[in-house]
Amino acid sequence: MAQSTLPDGRVDLDDHAEIRDSRFYNSELAPVPVEKRTWTTYNYFALWMGMAHNIPSYTLAASLIVLGMDWLQAFLTITIANLIVLIPMLLNSHPGTKYGIPYPVFARAYYGVRGANLAALLRAFIACGWFGIQTWVGSEALYVIVGKLVGDSWINASQIGGQPWTLWLCFAIFWVFQMLIIWRGMDAVRRFENWTAPLVSVGFLILMAYVLVKAGGVGPILSAPSKLGWGADFWKVFAPALMAMIAFWSTLSLNMPDFTRFSKGQRQQVRGQILGLPTTMSFIALVAIFTTSGAQLLFPGDAIWDPAQLAARFSSPALVVIAMVALVLATVSCNLAANVVSPSYDFSNAFPKRISFAVGGLITGVIGIAIQPWRLISDPNIYIFTWLGFYGGVLGAVAGVLIAGYWLRDRTQLFLSDLYVDRGRYWFSGGWNWRAVAATVVGALIAVGGAYTAPGTAGPFPADGVIPFLKPFYDYSWVAGLVVGFVVYWALSITRTSTASTPARMQEGEVIV
Repeated sequence: MAQSTLPDGRVDLDDHAEIRDSRFYNSELAPVPVEKRTWTTYNYFALWMGMAHNIPSYTLAASLIVLGMDWLQAFLTITIANLIVLIPMLLNSHPGTKYGIPYPVFARAYYGVRGANLAALLRAFIACGWFGIQTWVGSEALYVIVGKLVGDSWINASQIGGQPWTLWLCFAIFWVFQMLIIWRGMDAVRRFENWTAPLVSVGFLILMAYVLVKAGGVGPILSAPSKLGWGADFWKVFAPALMAMIAFWSTLSLNMPDFTRFSKGQRQQVRGQILGLPTTMSFIALVAIFTTSGAQLLFPGDAIWDPAQLAARFSSPALVVIAMVALVLATVSCNLAANVVSPSYDFSNAFPKRISFAVGGLITGVIGIAIQPWRLISDPNIYIFTWLGFYGGVLGAVAGVLIAGYWLRDRTQLFLSDLYVDRGRYWFSGGWNWRAVAATVVGALIAVGGAYTAPGTAGPFPADGVIPFLKPFYDYSWVAGLVVGFVVYWALSITRTSTASTPARMQEGEVIV
């Protein structure tokens, strides 16, 4: 089927008629027509502002202070991590803009039309966990807002499952509100991101200003020494913390094609992301670092790394309500873009004719509850070293496969129609490419096979590592997964016939090996 290439390099599929009835096709997974690719640099900058300025981003930076870093160590760790993760993010964004395809369809080129479900569902289930976490912390903020207006009867309500029933009510309201937005589709998400982007910083700035005034300015914070120093104790924490910071956005480094497929061109999405990710994350990191450091001075002995819990300590109801409303909007903005869009496409990819984008979002919401997010966010050690560290290594392996395949093996050349049919270029063997699966398994095994729990901290892994001789790699889980996945897939693919030399459509029973 003919595909046209525009002067700017973007590719459009001339006619969808021959693939529309394929079981691997639906209108939401189909290539976006060039005339509908309208997102500008501002759209991507606003998207990143909406995704980065949220409560989990705050707690990410705040947790480093709780773990013993000073403000400079925490800021450098987060800044370096975001500059590193920006590289695979831009590399995997390119095919979305060029071909107008979402992440799970892009993955079909390397995992196979069926095998792409492995890469897609790995990303989807992690997004479900993040959706649950974001919804829980957002509901805590809503709980604090209402508590300041209603009084102690709301805050000290009778408990169910270890939490006040009023908090569970806020969780349910917050969940339903997000589902209503996602049910209206991607355009509703874009509009919501655009108008909330300038507002999401307000709550954090209010919190920071209040704490700094009470703590006597930034002087005491800047002069506070690191509990880790700059020696061996710091470097033991720095490496796994850096991997956790990278893992925080490693999910988006895979599924950014879900957004860049709507871009007017490569320049718009690249500029928007470069302007958006490092700057907004550095900003929220500084706000979180100063606020948490100041809170330690105001409340000695209490490690308050959750902004909702910190705001609950303030005496001014007006201050709390203004700050928390902004935080709630920020959390919804991030959750919709980062944690619902991707799994909606991913679940739709598994059953294109049965699961729409909206139904995929509903599935995400249900799994996000079942994963019990209040447990994942309960402890900074579990949050960073277990949750972020483990899944970062697994997704790093997937990113390595996609980068090696798209940039080295295929030199950015894909055949759109074959991504939606069986017995085409990307059918491989039974719809699976064993090379990509093998590279992912090996990369993930090296990255997280040595997962361990540090002595004196909570966690599900043995102190010596699940596989002891792989323990050193776990501190570098994302890098290990990315490098091993990349190298193994490239090595296995060298012997495979280039997709460019294979027939446009294979005969029945013929399989590419």
